[in-house]
Amino acid sequence: MPPVLDQSTPAQELASLVGSVAALPAPRYAGLARRIRELVLAGQLPAGTRLPAERDLAAVLDTSRVTIASAYRVLREEGWARTRHGSGTVVEVPVPGGTADAGWLPRATPGLIDLAHAAPPAAPQLLPAYARALEQLPALTDGNGYSPNGLPELREAIAARFTGRGLPTDPEQVVVTAGVGDATALVLDLLLEPGDRVLVTHPTYAGSLRMVEAGNGRLVPVPTDPAAPDDLVPAAHAAARQSAPRVALLEPDFANPTGARLSAAGRRRLAATLWQQGVLAVVDEVSAELHFDDDPLPPYAAGLPDAAVVTVGGLSKAVWGGLRIGWLRTDAALADRLGLAYARRQLSVGLLDQLAATLLLRDLDAVLAGRREELRTQRDELLAALAERLPDWEVLPPAGGLSLWCRLPPGLSSAALAAGAAPHGLLLAEGRAFGTGYAFDDHLRLPYTRPAGELRAAVEVLATLSGSLRAGTAHAVVRSRTVV
Repeated sequence: MPPVLDQSTPAQELASLVGSVAALPAPRYAGLARRIRELVLAGQLPAGTRLPAERDLAAVLDTSRVTIASAYRVLREEGWARTRHGSGTVVEVPVPGGTADAGWLPRATPGLIDLAHAAPPAAPQLLPAYARALEQLPALTDGNGYSPNGLPELREAIAARFTGRGLPTDPEQVVVTAGVGDATALVLDLLLEPGDRVLVTHPTYAGSLRMVEAGNGRLVPVPTDPAAPDDLVPAAHAAARQSAPRVALLEPDFANPTGARLSAAGRRRLAATLWQQGVLAVVDEVSAELHFDDDPLPPYAAGLPDAAVVTVGGLSKAVWGGLRIGWLRTDAALADRLGLAYARRQLSVGLLDQLAATLLLRDLDAVLAGRREELRTQRDELLAALAERLPDWEVLPPAGGLSLWCRLPPGLSSAALAAGAAPHGLLLAEGRAFGTGYAFDDHLRLPYTRPAGELRAAVEVLATLSGSLRAGTAHAVVRSRTVV
């Protein structure tokens, strides 16, 4: 395997990898930029590596400083490097369509295999539910069309679902939102002040990180291990004592991206320690009922005071991401505050969507049964394909959820895989999207939300690309795309 540069790269080390400038294609600056891109894609220049000063590299390569400066400029313009004040020029790997800061997931494009999003296609019950909702809509059209906090029948259905899972809930404890992320953003917008600390599992859902950063919150990442998920409890206890976060963002069931699931005892201990230290837990249960191999567990908030937890959920994973219906559940007084804040921001969620969601919730057990079987089959197909074609990738099979969290072999970069896979029709989310700084470039999330044939085709692309990257023979063929 080719050597990997140290994070503080001296000019002589980079020059040894670049080779003779005279042998590069003309013009020399463009040839040098291309060679550096190849080194990045091969994993020999990891993202975050600081490139040598222009004068130093020009001296050891025996070329002009103008050549080096022009090569660095090309790399910056194409998203393969950026200049940081006080840190020089730093290597980046562009997400398809822009630099690493342009967005955290590429947009799906028709005709491509989309493994950038852990989102399944619509459940078969979706369209019949909308057809029935359209029949019910005329009964509401004499009103103003607004439903602060949500339609009463939808809130009742959500409350009944919580109660049936072991968490007694009244409808006034529920606020309906335009999706799960909207519910989380509402809580953060109302309760966080700039500079407040937010405890997050690490890695975690990329959208959660972006929400905290957008509100000028300070992230307190706590490492998680899918092989030992309950180790989160003492780590979170220590972080809460040391950093005094105001909020903790948690996903105790089949977390995105790791698939980790806290045990019943682990979630009780975690809930108790956060409550004792005055940390409000915002718990995402969007995947809680997507269990395949294990029995269902009680909701995280069971047994706690209602004011200790805000539980957020929705139908995006069980039914379809295009059905923008989410909710939050908490103490009635806090729910009222959150509902008022939401009404100021958005008068109401669409009534047709709420009517369809009400019907789907009443039939959710049947929807979930089909979704679980579909996802279980696709998970097993993806695991089998990886075992056959990429046996040196480390994968812990999750007992539910939507994705695998793969540890890559040494020297292989998920950013390089994501950049290299897109021209082959495969969209991926690089590992860094799920962490802070440059963490998790050695991991790749692979959702099993697409049909088995697409999953096998994706693994073939990854196997071919992985072999060429590790051999150092990949070329930087990332073309212009309209994704972020």
